[in-house]
Amino acid sequence: MKDLNNVKSVLFVCMGNICRSPSAEAVFSHKAKAQGLSLKIDSAGTVGAHAKEKPDHRAQKVGVERGYSFDGLKARKVKVEDFDNFDLILAMDNDNIENLKKIAPTHLQHKISLFLEFAKNNEETEVPDPYYGGANGFRFVLDLVEDASDGLLAKLK
Repeated sequence: MKDLNNVKSVLFVCMGNICRSPSAEAVFSHKAKAQGLSLKIDSAGTVGAHAKEKPDHRAQKVGVERGYSFDGLKARKVKVEDFDNFDLILAMDNDNIENLKKIAPTHLQHKISLFLEFAKNNEETEVPDPYYGGANGFRFVLDLVEDASDGLLAKLK
């Protein structure tokens, strides 16, 4: 586990930045604010196919049902500067870890981790992509993201 004592910024990363990572951004932002933590929080994708699009309507629907806001979130692609600008870069799955390592400067790759390393209440290691599934997939993603967010916030306090 990384040293989290000086973490002031977190970037959540999935492939297209329209399902998993914006959900993580919305949930983590909400929970951090509720705990009085002031952090820079953002999300991005390893591919730019959905750049400037709003999060998937299904992700927004299940998130809003649980009280999370997606206002102002728009997809973007990870940039090399993100590795300088964020203390912690959390990928949703191992494919995204590999893609991040391809673009991260070698001396900054230590900032990359799997988001679910912080989860406490499930056996999953990766957040599955819900894009081609139904509403239950998006609810499951939210369950995982809430769990990992709680675990990460406990470590940051």
